Amino acid sequence: MYIPVLFLTLKFTYMSFNLLDAVKNHFSPDLVAKASSYLGENENVVIKALTGIIPAVMGGLISKGTSSEGGAREVLDMARNANRSGILGGLGNILSGEGDWINKGAGFLSTIFGDRASNIISTIASYAGIKNSSASSLMSLAAPVGLGTLGKYSEDNNLDSGGLMHFLSSQKNAVMAALPAGLGALGGFFGDRTTNIDRDIDRDRETVTTETRTYEPEVVERRSGMGWLWTLLLLILAALAIWYFWGREGCGTATDRDTTAMDTTDEMITPVETGSMGRFDSASGNYIYEVGNMVTINLADGKTMQVGENSTENKLYQFLNNSNVTVDTMDKTKGWITLDRVYFQTGSSNLTAESETQVQNIADILSNFSNATAKLGGYTDNTGSEEANKRISGQRAKSVLDKLVDLGIQSGRLESEGYGPEHPVCPGNDTPECMAQNRRVDIRVTGK
Repeated sequence: MYIPVLFLTLKFTYMSFNLLDAVKNHFSPDLVAKASSYLGENENVVIKALTGIIPAVMGGLISKGTSSEGGAREVLDMARNANRSGILGGLGNILSGEGDWINKGAGFLSTIFGDRASNIISTIASYAGIKNSSASSLMSLAAPVGLGTLGKYSEDNNLDSGGLMHFLSSQKNAVMAALPAGLGALGGFFGDRTTNIDRDIDRDRETVTTETRTYEPEVVERRSGMGWLWTLLLLILAALAIWYFWGREGCGTATDRDTTAMDTTDEMITPVETGSMGRFDSASGNYIYEVGNMVTINLADGKTMQVGENSTENKLYQFLNNSNVTVDTMDKTKGWITLDRVYFQTGSSNLTAESETQVQNIADILSNFSNATAKLGGYTDNTGSEEANKRISGQRAKSVLDKLVDLGIQSGRLESEGYGPEHPVCPGNDTPECMAQNRRVDIRVTGK
């Protein structure tokens, strides 16, 4: 059993080590405070910037380190040199000019990102509300820390360039999922669905034996003649994978935060299974809901609208138009409807142009039910500080409220509140798709 157990240990070592968390752990409260003082920036703003900078830097390393054998060798050399320099043991002095790490970090960024670095810095600065120069310095700090952490892991595990490519590929999903709400578009800087990262992952699933030769040639040679044992191991691993992806509780469970169909009793709306109602768009970072077949809503004032049968508009209209359904005044977590086509510009509370149609439809519906009152709730995923998340979620809910008022709805009929990461519709918060569902604005009828 020696050979299969060794391979299994290697595979599960990759799965259990989280590179991103290891890098984050180096940014202690003391280091953050020193960075804040050094840059002349508010500490909370520095923390918010780092929530985007650290996964951005690691995403760049992953993209470069899995692009080619040459890219992997270059990243491996930089990482080992950073580790051997002792940077991880002297972070307290990194901002004092010792070792000139800020300038070295700028050079690392140029190597990792090329001419994309300035765009990434500007995007993060806008998201965090920090000066471009401060965002640049923080990225120049994060780059050598990230490289030093990667270098230590590669040396501790004796990785060559092939082993590094495999390891970085195994870290991609965790790094991409860590990009906070408002920075999902940065994923485009690190390659799309056809990047080498994804091809490496696909190759890992399809031809495990080919890939293992890059970092355990002796093991492969000794495995000859033990094909039956290797096959058994692969079957066990496949069974474990099926259990992990299909057997555990995921986003497909019904929640009490969204609604889909009307009940003819005085109960509230039946919860929806949010996990099967759409798809994640990696380009925009948004969750795109499937709204079903088109139906026509005929309003009392003569207006009509064509919307999906599972759309926000149809759920809202059916709720208001059905006299048998009442507002639940006891449990205020019930009756919320997600605005399924409302999105915001990256890092801001400004509605995108594509969102205006749905907001206009909601205004038209509310105009036809003059006694109706409603509350708008803003939500985020669990990335970043709770304080910052509540602030941006509140701003986004208020942005929708203000737009409805501009469209003729009396302000006294509406209220809004930001809940940040509270009440997730996808409790896992562990995949880009799941997190995108949690970044949303909901509406709840509070009176009819």
